[in-house]
Amino acid sequence: MNVRRSAAVVAVLAVTSGLGTGLGTGLGLGLAPAAFADDTASEASGSPSAAPSQAFPTGLYGSTDPTYDGVWRQSLTLLALDTVGEKPGAGAVDWLVGQQCASGAFAAYRADATAKCDAETPLDTNSTAAAIQALAAVGGRDAEAGRAVRWLKENQNEDGGWGYTAGGPSDANSTSVVIGALAAVGDAPEKQRKDGNSPYDALRALALPCGDGEAGGESGTKDGGAFAYQPDKKGGLAANADATAAAVLGSLGEGFVVEARRGEGKGAASFDDCAPGDAPEDLAHNGAVHLAGALAADGYLKSSLAGAEDQPDHGNTADAVVALAAAGDLDATGKPLSWLRKNYGVWAAKAGPAAYAQLVFAAHASGGDPRDFGGADLVAQLRETGPAGDVDDYSSVPHEDTAAGDEAGDGLGAGAWWGIGLGLVVVAAVVGFVLVRVGRKRPEA
Repeated sequence: MNVRRSAAVVAVLAVTSGLGTGLGTGLGLGLAPAAFADDTASEASGSPSAAPSQAFPTGLYGSTDPTYDGVWRQSLTLLALDTVGEKPGAGAVDWLVGQQCASGAFAAYRADATAKCDAETPLDTNSTAAAIQALAAVGGRDAEAGRAVRWLKENQNEDGGWGYTAGGPSDANSTSVVIGALAAVGDAPEKQRKDGNSPYDALRALALPCGDGEAGGESGTKDGGAFAYQPDKKGGLAANADATAAAVLGSLGEGFVVEARRGEGKGAASFDDCAPGDAPEDLAHNGAVHLAGALAADGYLKSSLAGAEDQPDHGNTADAVVALAAAGDLDATGKPLSWLRKNYGVWAAKAGPAAYAQLVFAAHASGGDPRDFGGADLVAQLRETGPAGDVDDYSSVPHEDTAAGDEAGDGLGAGAWWGIGLGLVVVAAVVGFVLVRVGRKRPEA
């Protein structure tokens, strides 16, 4: 996606065109929180990259402004390093822990981590869920991960899902990244219910019919089997490949890191056919069918943020590879992986650590070697984005004292943040999604 426009313009375009059509985070994968963009957060916001004299927090990976993606990119980095058997420095881990509020939640970034969080601290589910997955992976941070999980559970929506901000309408990306967080700490997502609804019920409500056992979906349309990010203003569902990649992982109870497996898709004889049921694994299978079809022609997915140019979305393509691998369709990962190997360089160099992490996840999920990705070492490239202060001793990291438990008004429940004004919150959430999830999840099918 071309993001040579201000973040405000991107946000307004997204809001005025309807949040349910083409807006999705990382998360999924790659969510999600994920940025919709193929460029850096600083480019998207119209601000220059960090000048050499500008000081960024010691322990934080990446050199661009962390305002919208600090916790997200740090979490993905720690996960990626752990995935390949690399031990992150304690400095990087403690930086992430230092961003946590007393309630257990995380914002995208808090410049003054010593200040107490309050009702206006823009906490979000995506940063929180990503941090949980990272903390669970590196180990030794059960207390911090547990507080974050509790905050997520306390802010589950009545439909069983989660929105980007606590109390916001559920979306496929946020719900899926939270499922990954629950699974990472050993909590069964299907048992986490609100008003009788589980996270899988929320995802089921966002799934488009796949048709009567035929690939291509209902009435032969290309959108069958896909997931929507959210319903549109009229309650309709528009296919979103970013949300689909996230929801395939969520429906399978997976997080960002997936182990390679082949032919384990459930509910249908092959990935040429839709699964007939609506169990989570059936919907995941159908989402994989949709992604495989979308990737068949060019090997990449395209950006679909409202107002964006129609061009390849590297991050979304990497996320789709992980989703396909999780569903068991390794055959469909070959073409997008080949395209990524040839074309990732400029994008990842600009986008930074989260982009390299997404590529590590894709290579790992498909059974490849992240240290030999088209002849390049993704792990070394990720390491190069790291802080000079990523060391074992980081006891001086500034942070809010979270040991005492919750502080009044720290969470976003009870509508505190939304009370500031729904329009402003929507714009803020969109901007956060645009800039936090580097290259993830919002292309056309």
